[in-house]
Amino acid sequence: MIEMKVGISLPQIGPHASAESLIKVVHRAEELGYDSAWVLERILWPMNPRESYPASPDGSLPEAYQTVLDPIETLTFAAAHTTRIQLGTSVLVLPYHTPIQLARRIATLDVLSGGRALVGVGAGWSRDEFESVGTPFENRGARCNEFLQAMIELWTSDPAKFEGQFYSIPESKVGPKPIQKPHPPIYVAGFGKYAFDRAVKFGSGWNPAGVPSFEWLEGMISQFRMAAEQAGRGEMDIVLRSFTVLFNSSTGKERTPMMGTIHELRDDTRRLRDMGVTHLIQSPPAIGFDPRATIDDMLTLMSQLMDAST
Repeated sequence: MIEMKVGISLPQIGPHASAESLIKVVHRAEELGYDSAWVLERILWPMNPRESYPASPDGSLPEAYQTVLDPIETLTFAAAHTTRIQLGTSVLVLPYHTPIQLARRIATLDVLSGGRALVGVGAGWSRDEFESVGTPFENRGARCNEFLQAMIELWTSDPAKFEGQFYSIPESKVGPKPIQKPHPPIYVAGFGKYAFDRAVKFGSGWNPAGVPSFEWLEGMISQFRMAAEQAGRGEMDIVLRSFTVLFNSSTGKERTPMMGTIHELRDDTRRLRDMGVTHLIQSPPAIGFDPRATIDDMLTLMSQLMDAST
């Protein structure tokens, strides 16, 4: 039986996004033995969105996204209040940044945290956000590939130099370098051939979000493993972000995975581990999305989810 790490999302969004909440949650996460703490990236909440939100049944963007603390700054703040827990992004949208700026920010986080940065990245989906940062929506996959290549060059070469279609970096000394060698782990989000190819070429693993069904996830894992094998890669991490919901009573046989009683969640977690998930990020709606939840509710839920994960 493989060992599976367990992470928790931090309260960086919505009405609970505050210094006090972050300190309480990340302190409790370390006390409970969580391996990692995670943040996401959203940069605006468009009044008239041009794209449907992929993670919502009706396509609407949750109101909690009207307030989102910046991911890197949030993790740096968390690093100052912890000593052990790893600090991850799930995910940073690469085309919203430039390789030189993001590489330096992540390297700084890794240095200030003592080598605890984990880097989940994605290609993005919101045309509104792409427009707001001045990056074309088209060719975002190719842009991401080049971005990762440039960022790895900045982390691992001294001096570093990069010349590509989208990004150009003159030969330069660029520091600091990350503590983790050769660089912090990279986990690539997305589904299908292009995302899997990107993950096995540049990353340490794959970062899916949500479990519509175990059969669906098992099929995706099989495709990812096939891509890794074809690329000559060995075993790679599967870092799953689960939108976990804890109920007091069972909803029946047709329930969605990772939405159930404590006993059902425990069974689901074991099944995910057996399927090859190496790192499970518990991302319950109560942390950030539910304005009725208090910090004390979050802390209690964290304890219950850790119990279900062991």
